[in-house]
Amino acid sequence: MNKTDKQSQINNLPIGIFDSGVGGLTVYRALHKRLPNERFIYLGDTARVPYGTKSLATVERYAIENSQFLASRGIKMLVVACNTASALALPAIREKIGIEVVGVIGPGARKAVEITKDDENPRIAVIATEATVQSDAYAASIRAASEKPLIIQTACPLFVPLAEENWTEEPETFLIAKKYLTKIIDFEPEALVLGCTHYPILRDVIQQTVGYDVKLIDSGEACAEEVAEFLKEKDLGNPNIIEGERRLCDDLDHFYVTDAADRFARVAERFLGAKPAKLEAIELIN
Repeated sequence: MNKTDKQSQINNLPIGIFDSGVGGLTVYRALHKRLPNERFIYLGDTARVPYGTKSLATVERYAIENSQFLASRGIKMLVVACNTASALALPAIREKIGIEVVGVIGPGARKAVEITKDDENPRIAVIATEATVQSDAYAASIRAASEKPLIIQTACPLFVPLAEENWTEEPETFLIAKKYLTKIIDFEPEALVLGCTHYPILRDVIQQTVGYDVKLIDSGEACAEEVAEFLKEKDLGNPNIIEGERRLCDDLDHFYVTDAADRFARVAERFLGAKPAKLEAIELIN
């Protein structure tokens, strides 16, 4: 096989995505929209969710097992859609699988810095799960991109079940959002990072609560932008044009879960408007 044939085979490989559960489907949606010519393999580790309550060693082990499973299916790069794994396990993943790995925290932080760079005293807010806030990963990534912004972080744990139940218009959801986001409103940020993959489902609620002057940063969308740039830079895009209109969860994409496949399918339909055409329950074996 010559070099050109080998490169063509790599370009045709899908992109792998994993999350601790269903939240990463919003990252899949962003990637699918940005890169309609690519195929995706998604793994939701639904048997071991949530990761946020686990130790560093356990998160690393889970993340490596997920990554090795996806790598064994043949992927050209990996997207870690889980914020906890992005915060704690990217170096360990890269060491084990030897392919390009992109998380969601760095892209989201860099996007927030980019859109506030012209402000004299930029203010950036981050909302996330308790574990992600405690890790300080978003703040560290923001500071790595620029030392100028003032940063505030707030945990909004109830947003996760509200998103999964698709409570996007209920009065209770707006009351909870107002309670969580009061300090952020007082902080008057220019940008607000949605630092959990579930939160884009509640985007309208959050936007109405903080006001329309605040720019919301979807870390999944920011991640998709960086993945697109990487594929272009490394000439790794799929050159074979996919005929017809791509649809979310179509049979070109393959979904795996480690438990509760039926529930995953129901939540996928709430998040994406479609159930996965290819969905398998698997057991991760060391």
